[in-house]
Amino acid sequence: MNSRRTFIKQAGLLSAASMMPFGRLLASNTKNKKMDTRTKWSDGSRLVVSISMQFEAGGQPDNAESPFPKNLEKGFIDLPASTWYQYGYKEGIPRMLDNWDELGIKVTSHMVGSAVLKNPELAKEIVARGHEAAAHGMNWSSQYNLPYTEEKKFIKDGVDAIKMTTGFNPVGYNANWLRRGENTLSILQELGFKYHIDDLSRDEPFIIKVNQQDFAVVPYTLRNNDILLIEGKNFSADQFFNQVKLEFEQLYAESEFKRRQLSISFHDRIGGTPQMVRAAKDLIRYIQQHEGVAFKRKDEIAELTLGDRTSIRE
Repeated sequence: MNSRRTFIKQAGLLSAASMMPFGRLLASNTKNKKMDTRTKWSDGSRLVVSISMQFEAGGQPDNAESPFPKNLEKGFIDLPASTWYQYGYKEGIPRMLDNWDELGIKVTSHMVGSAVLKNPELAKEIVARGHEAAAHGMNWSSQYNLPYTEEKKFIKDGVDAIKMTTGFNPVGYNANWLRRGENTLSILQELGFKYHIDDLSRDEPFIIKVNQQDFAVVPYTLRNNDILLIEGKNFSADQFFNQVKLEFEQLYAESEFKRRQLSISFHDRIGGTPQMVRAAKDLIRYIQQHEGVAFKRKDEIAELTLGDRTSIRE
């Protein structure tokens, strides 16, 4: 019925336009909008959903940011806060992995190198279950302020930790809190990366030139991010659910005429809690009811983008 009503509506608009001056031009413009191939994913998807699962716990420094108040005296280790991080690899990621399997989707896991070395079996399991291992630096620390050679080593050490542990060669990168430096993209391109995610400027992937070569940008999210909403703004699980649901519904409507990507981000110690995993399950099942939606790893999105001549270029 929807397609028939759409056809009748379009036919009526075209008929009315043909009676007006420049009617043919109006009809042509309407047709071109509907036929614009740039609005379609090359594999035929209507909307692509990209899920991130951050593997950071175990790679944080002593007294890293946590839900606990910053009232600890200098010279002491925040022992309770360290258990909050431990939850990420003891409970969070294992629970999320079971959830992804039940839902039949694959995600991208941004892995801190030192976290991988501390929990190698868990890193192996993530890859063995079919998920992408992407790089997230050697430690959970800043890199934008490092000299070129030090930053390159910081990135490469993280890559080597992932490759040595899992056998997976990372092609995607995420800097700590998205704060890359002026040299980061050049370093990534030199090291063989294909994409990065430290960009919030679009709701679809695009291509940039780095060292005179194509490099993909697969946009990340703060709007649909558990560390910002659940931890940072103290959203409840149902608020998070509704926030992402509204985002999906708007992007799905736009995806009739534009290439759209929905990004969602979960962190091991936050998104892996029972309430958040349940919210994620309900949310994804709702999204899966919509025709043309595809869940893809970010390396898959980058490949589609780089191979599509209609991708946006900047």
